[in-house]
This record gives sequence, C-alpha cells and structure tokens, in this order.
Amino acid sequence: MHLPLLLLSLSFFTSFAQATELVAGPMVGPTAMRSATVWVQGDSPGRAELTYWADAPAKSASTRQKRLSQRVKLEKDKDFAAHIPLNNLEPGGRYAYQVLVNGKAVSPVHYLSTQKLWQWRTSPPDFRVVLGSCTYINEQAYDRPGTPYGGGTEIFAAMAAARPELTLWLGDNVYFREADFDSPAGMAARYRHDRATPELQAILTTGSHAAIWDDHDYGPNDANSTFIFKQQALTLFQRYWANPSYGMPDAEGTFTIVHQGDADFFLLDNRWYRDDDRLKSPHKVMFGDKQMHWLKNALLNSTSNFKFIVGGSQLLDTQSLYEGWRNFETERNAFLDWLGEQRMRGVIFLSGDRHHTELLRWPRDGAYPLYELTCSPLTSGTHDIAGESKNPGLVPGTLVGEKNFCSLDFSGDNANRQVTMRVFDAKSQQLWEKSITKQELSYSAR
Repeated sequence: MHLPLLLLSLSFFTSFAQATELVAGPMVGPTAMRSATVWVQGDSPGRAELTYWADAPAKSASTRQKRLSQRVKLEKDKDFAAHIPLNNLEPGGRYAYQVLVNGKAVSPVHYLSTQKLWQWRTSPPDFRVVLGSCTYINEQAYDRPGTPYGGGTEIFAAMAAARPELTLWLGDNVYFREADFDSPAGMAARYRHDRATPELQAILTTGSHAAIWDDHDYGPNDANSTFIFKQQALTLFQRYWANPSYGMPDAEGTFTIVHQGDADFFLLDNRWYRDDDRLKSPHKVMFGDKQMHWLKNALLNSTSNFKFIVGGSQLLDTQSLYEGWRNFETERNAFLDWLGEQRMRGVIFLSGDRHHTELLRWPRDGAYPLYELTCSPLTSGTHDIAGESKNPGLVPGTLVGEKNFCSLDFSGDNANRQVTMRVFDAKSQQLWEKSITKQELSYSAR
C-alpha cells in the first residue's frame, strides 16, 4: 500500500475509534429572555456545538432556519464537560436543538424555552418548578459495607413527567465518599460517575436546571469553610452546573439569583464562609457578612411577587439537633429582624438536607408568618421521623418520611397570584398540597 493511502486509512480508523459520544445531558441552565446555556458531557476529546431552530411561529422566517452555536472544546482536564451558549434568541420562544460533536449529531432533538417578556404587558405566566435534595447514587466499590444507602432512581422519571420549567437541586446532589473528598481527583470522579447515571438523564433533559450545594457535594460530612479543597470543589460545581453566576467579584462562592416568571430564587452558599456549627461563639456565621450584605440588597432590588430564600441547611427550624441556621443565632435573628424592619413581602424559605420533607410555619408579631419547605430525600436513605412530628412549627399533614420530590405551581392573574406546593412519592403519587397566596405574604392584609 502506498504511504499516503496507508496514512489516510489509519486516520480514518483512528477517527472512528475515537468518535465522541455523550455520557450525560444535554442539560439547560436557567434561561434568560434572549439567551440560554446548554451543558453537555462527552466521553472523549472533541468539539461540541448545537444546531438549533425556532420550534414555534417566530417573527421572521430567518429565525426558523437552523443555526449553529458557538463551538466549544471537550477537554480531558475538564471531564469532557462544557457549557454551550445560545444567544440572539427571542423572549417567550420555544427552540429545538441537537448536540453535534465533531460535526456529528450525538443526541436526539431536545427543546428549551426562553423567559417571557410579560412585565408591563400581562399578568405573569403560569409555570412549574420541581425541587429536591439528597441524591445518593450507589457505587459498591466506594460505598460503606451493608445495605446500599441509595436507591429509587425511578424518581427521576417521575420528576421529568411533571414537565417543570425549572428544576432546583437543593444540595447533596452528589455524595462525596471518603475515597472522594481526600483529593480533587476523587471528587471529580464522583461527579463523573453520578452524572452519567442513565436514569438521571430523563430529568436532566427536561426544562432548565439550577443548583446549590450542601456538605456532601462540597466536601466531607458537615464540612465548614476550612475544607482544604474548597476551591477545587467550586471549580467542579461550576463545571457541572450552568447557574447564571457563582458568587460576586468581591465574594467567592456559589450564591446567585434565578429568575423564573414572577419568582426570584436567591440561591445561597451555606459552606464557603461557614463556621463550624459546634463553635462556641456568638459571632459565628453560616453565610458570612459579604453574602448577607448581598442578599439583603438583592431582596430590596427584587420586584417579584415571590422571593424564595434557598439554603442547603434548614433555615427556620429551631428543634433539630443537627446542622442548621438555628446554630448561628446572631446571624439568623439579625436577618429575620431585618425582614420585619424592611416589611419585605413575598418571602418563603426552601431547604433540603434532612432526609425528610416538611412544611414549617414561623409566626411573627406584626407580620405575616414565614414558611419553610424542606424537601428531601430524592434517592438517599430515610430515617425514623416519629420525633419530627413534635415540632411546634410543623404544618399538620406535611411530614413525609419516604423518598419524594416537591413542586411549586405558580398561577392566577397578578392580583390573585398564588403558589401551590405539592409533594410526590417516587411513583408520582401526590402526598399533600398547600396553596399560599400573594396576599398572605404581604403586610397590607394585616
């Protein structure tokens, strides 16, 4: 065989052998009105891009034509994961897209929707958010001996069947084991293993997604700000989630805001600045001065009907013997006092971590009561919840001790807006629901 022909043949077979395929995703981050970000992960090096087109009537024929996104690299030192931006979209549009790697289609056609431009025009759109925490994916070689701690991955199909516009992952989205958190390479291996779980793809490819972290996807159990690989943990979080932002220029961390319709979700970082819960000091903090300063000003700047403050540890509960904001009384009480002083409307708290679900109600003098929905676990182990029923803040009928996920449905015209909380088991059976109106979260009704 002539040398040029031999080289051409070797090149063909080498390219075929190294053909890149997707191992996870695609997953859409929170969308804006005119842009979106799509996360993908391959199994080898390559160049990824999206072909996309309007899936509904658009302003002009040109926007219905297939277009190509920016091309990004899938690199080994980044786990072959990448964020692909889509720009020049239209508000309220539905777009079809397909992932290409090295010019080859490696996914079926998927869909995303941009945020609607409803402000000053109509009432807010109706929409649905699903949420949950504590996702433990078994891997026998690194799990503790005995009965597997994780299970019930069919819950991801149930979440996808709910057809949410947005899914919120409330922390412990992966579980670092002892063989993981003692090195950045081990932590990366945990992300790679769990994200490629076949059953998980159903929900990852549905709607858009945003996340916070808690101790198990930050570092060791109950980890605080001293974790020596926190910078690498942040890099991994940024690699595997497509949040709108991560912290601020003068304050590192994962905190950000997600806008969806007339709801703002203030996603907090409860690990980066955290003192240990057991520290004997009235000045210890869970969120830290910089983050609390940001949160207060972000709340003041919000014009949304509903303002969800989202944290990995429980925020209002005063009864738990475990981690929570109750262990940081000075910081917690100062913020709750500030909410009252500012007469802040529309506030609801969301959290995970506890391996059970419950709705707590915190009464306040001269102000509407504060609610906290704790939603957990998705696939992790549960515990005996008998003692939890004695919590005086528990809303009767809302305590759930099995694997579950929660949903928030926003509906009604602007004057009669409400959010309906629902909880479902792993087979989509509804366990309870409660509606809270916009008026109930205001001062004018008092």
